[in-house]
Amino acid sequence: MTNLTQLFTTNTVFLYDQNCLTAKDYFLPFALTDTFTTFSGINQQPLIHFWQLDQAMILGMKDTRVTDLKKGLISLKENGYKTVIRNAGGLGVIADSGILNVSLILPNAGSKKINIDEAYHYMWHWIKRAFGDITHDIEAFEITDSYCPGTFDLSINGKKFAGIAQRRVKDGIAIMIYLSINGNQQKRGEIVRDFYRISLQDDFGKNRYPPVDPTVMANLEELLNEKLTIEVVKKRLINVLIDDTSVVIDSQALPKLLKSDCFTAEIDKQLEKMKQRNQLLDETITKKE
Repeated sequence: MTNLTQLFTTNTVFLYDQNCLTAKDYFLPFALTDTFTTFSGINQQPLIHFWQLDQAMILGMKDTRVTDLKKGLISLKENGYKTVIRNAGGLGVIADSGILNVSLILPNAGSKKINIDEAYHYMWHWIKRAFGDITHDIEAFEITDSYCPGTFDLSINGKKFAGIAQRRVKDGIAIMIYLSINGNQQKRGEIVRDFYRISLQDDFGKNRYPPVDPTVMANLEELLNEKLTIEVVKKRLINVLIDDTSVVIDSQALPKLLKSDCFTAEIDKQLEKMKQRNQLLDETITKKE
């Protein structure tokens, strides 16, 4: 298994905790991912980014190519969920106050480049160190009937609680995971299943869209049989890094850097890209039948 000590070429890791964002700021974590990843590559600086959205379904670009996107979006709205299209491919995931999104952002240049599988293994190992034990073995394999299935779905006893993705920008890499911590995971699954059933119609479960079964997913809290909050999970993740490596966590640097001219200019550029990408949602909803 990949050792966390191999990740860090500096003694300091920058931490940025965005907490839970409302609809007016939905584009921001995606804009920051590319901004932070570029910064990491240029400055050889590792970062950790925590973020949440209050109640949304994050769509991948593939989700925008369903048979009837308008009906799918209406279904999500009727269930109380807003939508945002992320700046990457893949399929949709739910984001709400019981789900934590974590990005481990690393420089990725020169002789120490991290290949795709290594990146996934680093995140898997981090989660195993934070939450796995003798009675709760965290496995990584595709849960095909989950929403957003992938080779590195994380599960305990066959129940998925997390999915991992990665994004590479210039000389940086962002390894990203969503963790279902608490809340109504059954309902989340039903909402995603309804989106695909309504938007795909006769093609539900076909063309590499998942035949979502809500029963194959669960919260980490339920699987560990342990009361968990988002803040507790953040602390456990950070404490593992401190215990296993020699790094110091700096939560002050990025808030200051974000006010600098170079950061604000780059973030504005990335926000504009997100705005243009998400115009499709408004155009779809207002489109006449």
